[in-house]
Amino acid sequence: MTDLEIAVQDATGAGAALSGGATRVELCTALRMGGLTPSQGSVEAVLDRVQGHPNFVHALVRSRGGGYVYSDEEISTMAREIRHLKNAGVHGVVVGALTAEGAIDLAALEQWVAAADGLPVTFHRAIDATADPLVQLARLAGTGVGRVLTSGGAVNSIDGSSVLGAMVKQGPAGIEIMAGGGVRIPDIPALVGLGVDAVHLSARVPHLDPYPAGPGGGAQELDWTSSELVAQARAAVSQLAHS
Repeated sequence: MTDLEIAVQDATGAGAALSGGATRVELCTALRMGGLTPSQGSVEAVLDRVQGHPNFVHALVRSRGGGYVYSDEEISTMAREIRHLKNAGVHGVVVGALTAEGAIDLAALEQWVAAADGLPVTFHRAIDATADPLVQLARLAGTGVGRVLTSGGAVNSIDGSSVLGAMVKQGPAGIEIMAGGGVRIPDIPALVGLGVDAVHLSARVPHLDPYPAGPGGGAQELDWTSSELVAQARAAVSQLAHS
């Protein structure tokens, strides 16, 4: 059956994903800017919330917003984060880096896979910022990456269907293809029909914080993970599997 991965920001979100039927979560913070490395406290709270569910918590490792070309210091810092996350007990990590020429940064990836020291490693949507995601996917063979999160190079996964289908058919053996990026519930049957191993979405709903942030404030609109949306996504995946 196709896996369902939900991007969450906290223990409440992880609980909602679990109750809705998710296979696993990608834990991060700052989803509105594409996601950043979660805090130590958040990691511990999420792991406590999902005790008894192995392979459920995969943590994003991304030290800042912006593009995916990192300095040596940033790469080293993220390797440290991976080691801390492994020691904390996460079940996998999610990483990605590019060279200035727009190719996958295999040297950075080597450091991060070594720091993961056997933890499952997912390469994230940095691959969609390359000129040819299908070509770059082939370069991940033998790197230790076991899964790739991709929209097929499109803004929304459904629009990258042709590339996603080619990735499924032509990608290196042992690397799962996970469709993610702008996924809506109605898109899921078509994406699963491509043969992808997993579908990834955030299943977020906005809510307004009723308390002021003070003069000069800040955004009052926050996000919650919706267990109802997760359940709808799981039903969409399962319905296709049994059709």
